[in-house]
Amino acid sequence: MVGRIPVMDVMPVVDRGRQPAKATLGEPFPVRATVFREGHDRLGCEVVAIDPSGRRRPPVRMEQIAPGTDRYEAWITPDAEGAWSFEVQAWSSPLGTWFHDGPIKIRAGVDVELMYTEIRLLLEKVASAGGLKERELDAIAAGIEAALDTRRPDEARLAVLEDPTLIAVLESRAIRDLLTVEGPFPAYADRRRALFGSWYEFFPRSEGATTDPKTKRLLSGTFQTAAKRLDAVAGMGFDVIYLPPIHPIGEVNRKGPNNAVMNPPGPAPADWAGSPWAIGSKHGGHDAIHPDLGTFDDFDAFVARAKELDLEVALDLALQAAPDHPWVKTNPEFFTTRADGTIAYAENPPKKYQDIYPINFDNDPEGIYAEVLRVVRLWMGHGVRIFRVDNPHTKPLAFWERLLAEVRSTDPDVLFLSEAFTRPAMMHGLGAIGYHQSYTYFTWRTEKTEIEDYLLEVSSESDHLLRPNFFVNTPDILHAFLQYGGPAAFKIRATLAAMSSPSWGVYAGFELYEHVAVRPGSEEYLDSEKYQIRQRDWAAAEAEGRSLAPYLTLLNRLRREHPALQLLRNITIHHSDDDHTLCFSKRATLPDGSEDTVIVVLNLDPHAARESVVRLDLAALGLSDGAAFSVHDEISGQDWTWGRDNYVRLDPGHEPAHILTVRSMS
Repeated sequence: MVGRIPVMDVMPVVDRGRQPAKATLGEPFPVRATVFREGHDRLGCEVVAIDPSGRRRPPVRMEQIAPGTDRYEAWITPDAEGAWSFEVQAWSSPLGTWFHDGPIKIRAGVDVELMYTEIRLLLEKVASAGGLKERELDAIAAGIEAALDTRRPDEARLAVLEDPTLIAVLESRAIRDLLTVEGPFPAYADRRRALFGSWYEFFPRSEGATTDPKTKRLLSGTFQTAAKRLDAVAGMGFDVIYLPPIHPIGEVNRKGPNNAVMNPPGPAPADWAGSPWAIGSKHGGHDAIHPDLGTFDDFDAFVARAKELDLEVALDLALQAAPDHPWVKTNPEFFTTRADGTIAYAENPPKKYQDIYPINFDNDPEGIYAEVLRVVRLWMGHGVRIFRVDNPHTKPLAFWERLLAEVRSTDPDVLFLSEAFTRPAMMHGLGAIGYHQSYTYFTWRTEKTEIEDYLLEVSSESDHLLRPNFFVNTPDILHAFLQYGGPAAFKIRATLAAMSSPSWGVYAGFELYEHVAVRPGSEEYLDSEKYQIRQRDWAAAEAEGRSLAPYLTLLNRLRREHPALQLLRNITIHHSDDDHTLCFSKRATLPDGSEDTVIVVLNLDPHAARESVVRLDLAALGLSDGAAFSVHDEISGQDWTWGRDNYVRLDPGHEPAHILTVRSMS
């Protein structure tokens, strides 16, 4: 039922409160509600947060987002991990009503002494409530005295009653008539890595791969050789090293270079490495390691070395099987049997994945659940606390909801990233039922207006459902912008991802400007690492100046140095006259009360210099109209004085962006 003071359309609420809204340790999140009442009397409303221990935190007053909208907002910052909740409380405000009506009537000479009598009674009611400090009592006493003193001019009496000191006391000690409470509504505060992190993906089999001098065949790298690459990844400032599947690869219908298939079917050539996502062979399944990569001891050493470098290891969880996966024999009920008695392989017409059997989650749901949970806990036991889940949108939401809730109940630090490039409803659904992060449509947003719209969407519209991770490329996605934009395109996309999203990701080879597609119109890489081992000469590329690694290092350093870049919900889009020049800012209030502000101006055209006047929303930067302030360009090292309107010229052949940190304001 509607409360005496209606409180409606409370946000963030996920699935009518059945699932918690997304929150993160130390990240402010907004609570919004529509609050109104009949007639003209005033009301007040606030948010009361309840922490994981059940303690009710001091209320936070809600303010109207825009006058006359009846839409109120307050920001809450979780200071502990775990299950939070919040209530929205609304009340009739006799004090608010008086301070709106009383001064108007007194100055108009209407019911003057009656108005003073009413405020005196209200002040006495506040004083009698108890718990007031001496200075608060003094301010109230002064107000009562003024209300009683008929010898003073009305303006003098009102001046005492409207004194900011008294107003502050009354706002903190509000009289709450007709109190209405809506909630509690759940929110869950995850650890910081759920929100903020720089991801780097590489294939262990490619790192340290060598050529057999006799056969000229590429020999797989190992965990030992891949561990040597971790220093460079950490040196670029990345926080997470993500590994595609590391399990045995199926031999039946194994894929060759550029997704080649044996025709007619038969044994694959010895140099066909196969797709790591075709999991399982005679060497084992999801609970085994590809013998070419090493042993569990080698994997444990890899994880330990990553930890020494402050890198977390994320492991791919791909719930599918090669035709020779052990499950095919031990648990054939996990799969779909076709009318001719064969097991159905994966396909997305016209694409066919002859080397993969999808799992049928309706055939033996309990058996599949128990086996997947066992596999997940096995890798958790080997130090994996982050899972990147392959194609979760092809599995039932109910399965994920159960699995993620059970893992959270015992290991709330374990995070799951959803690799779901699908319809918004499914992507939001996966986030709602527990996924901590999500791949997004970022890769396909390249035009100014669609980028602006998307940044606002992920930061303020879907933020309660999913946290975005802006990968600039993946083994599956080489966007045309990178194929034809030259080195400038790589800088543009890296800058946009790293500066706008608290989580972003890079797939190995991006820093070498790898950009050749298998064919025109395709987003598949030529000689894709999904199907074959790739050798890269990292040292030579850096020595010859052919590497973007120094620039990626700069971006990640700025992300670590600036708390504003570690948040999601704090982005502001600013106006630019040019349709290829994007401007946005991120701002954070630090614990000591100071401000951290970063302004990014980016040329989205990799082929031509662009000129524009950038018009800043000074209020969003915490500045008054006409203010001037000092900015430092983190790329060029230059300092300028900026104001509301600023001319920029960005040449992608030189530097396509200004990354400006605000040094001082006036």
